[in-house]
Amino acid sequence: MKKAEIRLSLAENVKTFVNIVTKYPFDMDLRAGRHVVDAKSILGIFSLDLSRTISLEIDDEKCDQPELLDALLKEIQPFIV
Repeated sequence: MKKAEIRLSLAENVKTFVNIVTKYPFDMDLRAGRHVVDAKSILGIFSLDLSRTISLEIDDEKCDQPELLDALLKEIQPFIV
């Protein structure tokens, strides 16, 4: 399990983020306090408090292509704090 702290403060950032993560086969969750939502769900993300940092949890253990995780992390770099 790979984790990263991200910030999605604008609606446009949420749209861009979801467009990026949906291209990858990993199961991903966003955790804000005790609330957990699917990272590929725009509606789920908007239910979180976007004024704070959010923890992205990527389940990469089932993937046999580690280069995909590197590509994902590179693409979401603008959102990582």
